[in-house]
Amino acid sequence: MKIRSIRLGELDAASRKSLLHRSAVPDEAIRASARHIVETIRSGGDRALARAADTYGGGCHRVDPADIVSAWQSCPAELRTALEHAASAIRTVHAAQLPSDQTLEPSPGVTIRRRWNPLRRVGGYVPGGLAAYPSSLLMIAIPADVAGVDGIAIATPAGPDGRVPMPLLAAAHVSGVAEVYAMGGAQAIGAFAYGTETIERVDKIVGPGNAWVTAAKLAVFGDCDIDLPAGPSESLLLVDSGANPMVVAADMACQAEHGPDSPVVLVTDSEAVIDNVAGSLDSILANLGRRDILEMSLGNHGLFVLVDDWDEGIEFANAYAPEHLSILTSDAQALADRVTAAGSVFVGHWSPESAGDYATGTNHVLPTGGLARSSGPLATSDFGSWRQEQHLTDIGLRHLLPTISSLAQTEGLDAHLLAATIRFDESPTQSPQPGEAHEIS
Repeated sequence: MKIRSIRLGELDAASRKSLLHRSAVPDEAIRASARHIVETIRSGGDRALARAADTYGGGCHRVDPADIVSAWQSCPAELRTALEHAASAIRTVHAAQLPSDQTLEPSPGVTIRRRWNPLRRVGGYVPGGLAAYPSSLLMIAIPADVAGVDGIAIATPAGPDGRVPMPLLAAAHVSGVAEVYAMGGAQAIGAFAYGTETIERVDKIVGPGNAWVTAAKLAVFGDCDIDLPAGPSESLLLVDSGANPMVVAADMACQAEHGPDSPVVLVTDSEAVIDNVAGSLDSILANLGRRDILEMSLGNHGLFVLVDDWDEGIEFANAYAPEHLSILTSDAQALADRVTAAGSVFVGHWSPESAGDYATGTNHVLPTGGLARSSGPLATSDFGSWRQEQHLTDIGLRHLLPTISSLAQTEGLDAHLLAATIRFDESPTQSPQPGEAHEIS
């Protein structure tokens, strides 16, 4: 398997820009189809959902809550322990993120409060079908529960047998979720966004999914809030000559095995690292179950980037803004301190990406496609909303009148000024006239 290799310093500006380009937004053909599907669900409800399930698969029924309990009872002891440990870690990390209200007095007689409230109802999408991802269910449901969301509903495609796999239902039980639907794809997003006769609509939809799910989330945005569009899983590694090439190769395979379109970029200041890691990849891939997927993802989307120094390397990493960033260098923490754009950062030899995916408690629902330049991991605060509140006394309003007056007159908004000055009129029923009369039609 041949992985493309480039020296960053030899590229012109256009070539560098092309290295950074990838998008979490599906192509227009998929987006148009997804829009059509969600609109049919919006207008047709349960019957349209059933037709979509017949056409595209995934199911369209609610799982009996008793089956969720039964799945937990039949769950193998080792998996049960793993789910409990992961759930506990996620709860601990996300409880520390719980927002708190803020109160301040920027000037005498003016009190400002910023208040946070949990959302009423959230829908979580968990990929499924041919594979089960209980960890993703935990990453969605537990932060929502920590935030205080009243209603948490999960949608996941049914397996080949038409049922939701036992590990997913066991994860739902650990998370305290009793509302699980066997339904997938764009139709699941439409059902959550608009509701049907049997499915109550949600206020926000979160969670990863394929291109159809992502396109559907974008289609309903505006009618229903979403977290982020989720593109293919991706990773970037910063590696120096002191790193174990077998460890580096394993870290490259870790996210590349998610799918044939998952990009993996290795950035190094040593040509020897590229040669050694390439050889190690050949050895590792021979023993991995998803070898075919790995060969496609690494062969088509893998990249070795040689830099002159770590100033150039960090600049490239921040411009790339990867979903996952692994730092395997002798000064790993020093480089980590210079990272400004990455979804989740793994610092040093003992910090594999799989630890963050499963066990540390950090969230693995992350921005992809360069969105880490402005967005971060799914967090407790994503399951609520802020509102601002202001309380003024007469002294406080009088102090602000010159500012209100000047800006209102500058913008030609007489009613803005009137709303402030009328409060000081001795006869409130006789409104003072603004400086210039305006005809209201």
